[in-house]
Amino acid sequence: MAGENDFIWHGAGRGLLAANLQAIDTADFSVCLETFLFRDSEIGRRFRAALMAATRRGVRVRLLVDAIGSFGLARDYFDELTSAGGEVRRFNEIHLASFSFRDHRKLLVVDNAFACVGGCNIAAEYDGDGIESGWRDGGVSVRGSVAAVLATEFDCQWERARGNRWTFSRAGLRRRATAPVGSEVEALFIKPGLGRNPLRDALQRDLIAAKEVMITSAYFLPSHRLRRRLTRAVARGTRVRLLLAGKSDVRLMQLAARSLYRGLLKSGIEIWEYQPQVLHAKVIVVDDVVFVGSSNLDPRSLRINFEIMLRIQNSALADVARGQFEADLAQRAEPVTPAALRENSSLWMRLQQRLACWVFARLDAEIAAIKLQLWRGRKNQFVQGVKRLRRPKAGPSE
Repeated sequence: MAGENDFIWHGAGRGLLAANLQAIDTADFSVCLETFLFRDSEIGRRFRAALMAATRRGVRVRLLVDAIGSFGLARDYFDELTSAGGEVRRFNEIHLASFSFRDHRKLLVVDNAFACVGGCNIAAEYDGDGIESGWRDGGVSVRGSVAAVLATEFDCQWERARGNRWTFSRAGLRRRATAPVGSEVEALFIKPGLGRNPLRDALQRDLIAAKEVMITSAYFLPSHRLRRRLTRAVARGTRVRLLLAGKSDVRLMQLAARSLYRGLLKSGIEIWEYQPQVLHAKVIVVDDVVFVGSSNLDPRSLRINFEIMLRIQNSALADVARGQFEADLAQRAEPVTPAALRENSSLWMRLQQRLACWVFARLDAEIAAIKLQLWRGRKNQFVQGVKRLRRPKAGPSE
């Protein structure tokens, strides 16, 4: 999609991972690769070999993996890469105080000129078409000025991973949350904290005049405020459709998302569940705007993790993303109806859903909030945080 930045849409994990490998193979001076999960697998070994080859060509190679996401790797897994001159850091080694906060980003920047973002980790389950094999995922590659902006943000995260343990720095996180790039791209940098969230803010602005909204989300548990914005959009005549997980790698999160279905359907929002494979994609299309990257619409992505999303206003790219969404609904998804909910929702199932919703929407988020407040030295807010955990709250579908 030509313009200030040139985009290529990758509707499956296999295509996005192949674009990553091709870019590494052609790198001239710099490779910055950041991923949450890196597993010893065929695709993992291909990435390791490509990074080693680039290093031996004289390219500066930096690999940043999350300590939890790479937990299964042997500590010497990247020794050959580092011996050849490559640099490897693990973000936030396991410590009780900082365990909650993870680097969930999936980013490649090559030569400050080419970048890939999306939902794909480096593991076997992402290397497929999402229909016959592999999880349903994907993303976008871009050549243009946004790549340099993403490289600068990678540098910031690289510095945050300098020590074994990440600790909250208010000044460090305030540096920037968004970075406009020309007239069509905005890079959104989501970081731990309870303040303003750039993805949520941008989405809420776009919803004001939206005619059509399509959300593909692996883990869907938005805040009450964002759900209210979606229902208000429907009331104004906007068509809002959700493609959510019929098969999920996190069963508890699927239960939590389903706790919202009754209220969402009642408000006029349409829901489908993807059937062939596990759904792991994170894409939002609002008219001619595409949001794509690593962030889910759930409390962990919006308040706890480090994430990267691109907001791209490009009608051609939006047409491609919209076409894939329509094909998924027509060929590979089942609609969720009030009748089906009544038939398949026992009292026991509803109790499980409400408990799952509390775990993700309340417990996980509040534990992270308490840790941030302790780091800030606000002892009185620690007490208030504990009280919030005990405070009764209205049901999730209200």
